[in-house]
Amino acid sequence: MNISISRISQLRGRNVVFFSKFSLLQFIGLAIVMQFILSGEKLNTWIQINIGWGLAITFCVYSCSKTSGGHFNPAVSFAMFTLGRLSAKDLVIYCVVQTIGAFIGAIGAFGIYYDQFVKYAGDVRTIVGPHATAACFCSFPASHLSNLTCFFDQVAGTGLLVFFVCVIIDKRNGIPGAAHPFLFGFVLIMIGTCMGMNLGYPINPARDLGPRFFALFIYGSEVFTYHNYYFWIPVIAPIVGAVLAAWSYQLFIGAHIPDHNNKAHILDEAKIPLNDV
Repeated sequence: MNISISRISQLRGRNVVFFSKFSLLQFIGLAIVMQFILSGEKLNTWIQINIGWGLAITFCVYSCSKTSGGHFNPAVSFAMFTLGRLSAKDLVIYCVVQTIGAFIGAIGAFGIYYDQFVKYAGDVRTIVGPHATAACFCSFPASHLSNLTCFFDQVAGTGLLVFFVCVIIDKRNGIPGAAHPFLFGFVLIMIGTCMGMNLGYPINPARDLGPRFFALFIYGSEVFTYHNYYFWIPVIAPIVGAVLAAWSYQLFIGAHIPDHNNKAHILDEAKIPLNDV
């Protein structure tokens, strides 16, 4: 009986991740971007996109941090795995569910704004050009950017995200748990305002790869071959950045913070409630 209850609880947590990824993160986030692009940049500004994504992650965390812990970013999940805070089995399940959730979110956002796609670009669906719309779904670098620059951009952006999230969730820093979702949102806004120029800060493998798979059906294989097969960079580079940032915090800050309550170290009992973007 206890095994059955435990199994049901696990399934519930994973379903919450899927739901939140679809309804409270990717659906909202992609709709924000679509509103910006399809209106000819008239309805939203760049700062509004950043704020929108920040609010999306804030309420997404609130919605499921008490059940699944809100694992929304495979890069962060992998970093927690390297720290021994997540099993290999859960890591694989979370990554698959996160990516599927992003794919479903892309379908929903496209359905809502399909008529706007037609109005903006007619029957033409292109990645580059005056009426390009592929960036509504995932990142595509400009021709003057090298893939090396893109790689380090994603390492740095995801590194900032994970580093400051570690600061926030470390109980010894005394930040109230109720404030965490808002602070996560502010961190995302900060990253968007300082690191959005190159790629639009995907900093989340699932956020970029899931919608890219959906875009494959609309734009064809070029979504993967564009810019000398750039697609792998927002998948791998965020993982590198997340691991470097998590361990940097542990080694250079976390290990040196006094623990007056003799409690467990950073991330103990902490379910990691953050995104992506």
